[in-house]
Amino acid sequence: MSKEFDRRIGRHAIMYAFAEEEEEISLTNDLKRMNWLYGKGKVGSMELQKIVAAIETSAKRLGLVNPDIYREMHALYHAIIEALHGVTRGQVELGGLLRTAGLRFAIVRGRPFKNSDEGEWIAVAVYGTIGAPVRGFEHEAVGLGINHI
Repeated sequence: MSKEFDRRIGRHAIMYAFAEEEEEISLTNDLKRMNWLYGKGKVGSMELQKIVAAIETSAKRLGLVNPDIYREMHALYHAIIEALHGVTRGQVELGGLLRTAGLRFAIVRGRPFKNSDEGEWIAVAVYGTIGAPVRGFEHEAVGLGINHI
């Protein structure tokens, strides 16, 4: 009998973003068995466009999206912005408000519904610190964005 996998794409993205190296093996094995694509990285900046660019570049380099297909890039962009809404508490701004962020991010692409006609979805999870650009003057934050491709 085959194992039924947890198909909550957002949960997988968040857990993957949180995961330390030793925890990743179990998480990525499940993603592989479901034929989902995934990747992660780190970024820090006072400039929001640098954070968006780092996540987009990582997704392209890891083959999670096809940069020549508009709907894939569009879905990724909206998932990133939605995730950053969570980190910035709805004010998607950093440097202009004298804030900086140091984030780990995870991107997961797959088919979260049993009915394959629902198509592919992409989730972006970001976790890290945000605050004043002074060490010790920041706090943890997390955000999640999910979009259909």
